[in-house]
Amino acid sequence: MKKVSQILILLVLVAFATESFAQKFGVKAGLNLSNLTIKDDDDNYDENNKSKLGFQFGPVVEFPFSDLLSLETGLMFSTKGVRAENSGTDWESKSKLNINYLDIPINLRAGFDVGSMRIYGNFGPYIGIAMSAKSKWERTYDGVTEEDEEKLDLGSDKEEDDLKRTDLGLNIGAGVGINAFEVGLNYGLGLANLSPGTENGYRIKNKVFSITVAYKFGK
Repeated sequence: MKKVSQILILLVLVAFATESFAQKFGVKAGLNLSNLTIKDDDDNYDENNKSKLGFQFGPVVEFPFSDLLSLETGLMFSTKGVRAENSGTDWESKSKLNINYLDIPINLRAGFDVGSMRIYGNFGPYIGIAMSAKSKWERTYDGVTEEDEEKLDLGSDKEEDDLKRTDLGLNIGAGVGINAFEVGLNYGLGLANLSPGTENGYRIKNKVFSITVAYKFGK
């Protein structure tokens, strides 16, 4: 996994270093609707998990291969995670997990012109490097509410760490461009198990639906 992330980061650095040869260079920002798939060995999962609203932003660069195909990459700061709610007769609890990532997408894009618009679809891998993670919870029992938050440890030590730092997955999306602006929809499917421990059998994976707006300029 480390070698894969190093190669992808190197490709992005080379891309931005050679920006003068790129067709389009710009910025992208948008909203994330993220969730976590958490399953045990029997494929049971927590039905109380709900999607969490977040955001993303960062620079992007696009290299054309032809009028039909291009390659887009970038360096996106992206907030992900999950929230959960549960309740009983005289109690209720709410919790939220926030994970801040630097994502590096490498998307192959296919597009065609329709009048003054350009319609495109994209598909490709991404690497995510978690920068920080924090959990927050609120519990109310018999009318009394308690709140707390905790910073999570990131790494691969199954005894000391809470989540793995590196994520790897696939993007699939589509969008439309008008002049220098683009509006896109994307689904990011995490493939890497974020759980550093194996004894409990849990598999934790990201899944993120996003809507973005980009402004691109170039030659």
